Amino acid sequence: MKRIRINTGKIGLVFRNGDYRKVVTEGAYWLLPNEDAYEYDQTKPFHPSIDLNILLKDELLAGMLTVVEVKDNEIALQYENGNFRNVLAPGRYAYWKGVTDYSFIKADLSKIEVTEKIDTNTITRKEVLPYIRVFAVESYEKGILLIDGKFSKVLDTGVYYFWKNAVVISVLKADLRQLQLEVSGQEILTKDKAALRLNFYTQYKVVDIIKALIENKDYEKQLYILMQLALREFIGTLSLDELLEKKESISVYVLATLKDKAYNLGVEVRDCGVRDIILPGEVKEIMNQVLVAQKKAEANVIMRREETASTRSLLNTAKLMEENSMLFKLKEMEYVEKIADKINSISLSGGNQIIDQLKDIFVPKK
Repeated sequence: MKRIRINTGKIGLVFRNGDYRKVVTEGAYWLLPNEDAYEYDQTKPFHPSIDLNILLKDELLAGMLTVVEVKDNEIALQYENGNFRNVLAPGRYAYWKGVTDYSFIKADLSKIEVTEKIDTNTITRKEVLPYIRVFAVESYEKGILLIDGKFSKVLDTGVYYFWKNAVVISVLKADLRQLQLEVSGQEILTKDKAALRLNFYTQYKVVDIIKALIENKDYEKQLYILMQLALREFIGTLSLDELLEKKESISVYVLATLKDKAYNLGVEVRDCGVRDIILPGEVKEIMNQVLVAQKKAEANVIMRREETASTRSLLNTAKLMEENSMLFKLKEMEYVEKIADKINSISLSGGNQIIDQLKDIFVPKK
C-alpha cells in the first residue's frame, strides 16, 4: 500500500495496471501496489495521457470538465475570467470547472461576414488576425464589396472584417473628394493648320461609385480621352487668331460637352479651364513682330494727333495776336523775359537810340 495526497486546486486520476479506475479530489488516499495516480492542475487545460473519450465514460469526471469540440470549418475563442486567452483550432479540448471561469465563442469560418459578438480589441489580436480579412474605407472614400467577383453591396466609411476562407473577397474603392485631371502639352492643329500645345485642367468628383467602378473600366482614362476629343473638336474649327480672341470660350464648350458623357462614367465635371497656350517658336516670333508693328503704328498715330493739336493751338494763338496788338506785345514781352533769364549783364551803346528801341518793344503803338 502507498499513500498519496491531493492538494487544493489539484485533481488526481487513478490507474490500475495502466487502466483508468477513478478520479480523486483534494485529500489523502491509499493506493494498491499496482495502482498509480496522475495529478492535474485545475487552473490549466486538461491534457490526459489517454484518449479523452475513455475518461468521459466516468460520469463523475465528465461532470468536472468542460469539453469544447471545434469542427473543421470552425475556430473557438477561449476566454479566462472574461479575458481573451487563445484561439482554438479544430479539435477537442477539455478544461476543469470550478477554479477558472472559462468561456468560449465559436466562429463558423465558412461564413463571409463576422457576425459573432467579438469586440474590436479581440478581433485585432495577433492570435485572431490569421483568420481574418480586414478592409478599411476611409472617410473620403466609398467601397464596393465583391464576393467571388460578383457585386455584393456598397461599403460606407469604416473598417470591415471578414472570415478568411475559400471565398474570394475584394473591395474596390473610389475617392469621393474633388479631384483634378490635367491634359499637359497636348498638340493640336487649328483650322489654319497652326500647330500649338495646350495645357488644360478639369475638376471633377465621383458621384456614382457603381457606374465608376463596375459599369466602366478606368473611368479616369476615359474622362481624359473625352477631354482630348472635346479640345480637338473645338480648336479645330477656329483659326489661330480666332482661338486667341476666344480663349475663354474653350472651357465653356468643353464643360458643356463633357457634362452628359461624364455622368455616364459616374463622374460630375465641376470646372475646367485653359492654363497655357504654347505657340511654336516661329509662330511666336511672327506674333511678336506683329505686336511690335501694331505698337509702333499706335505710337505714330498718337504723335500725329499731338502734332496736329499743337499746330491748331499755334494757329489759334496767331489769329488772336493779329486781332489784338496788346496781346502781340504781351507775347513779345514774354519772349524778352525768357531771353533775359539767360543773360547775366547788358552793355548799352548808342545813346538814346537803345531807349527808344526798348520803348518801341514795351509800349504798344496807338
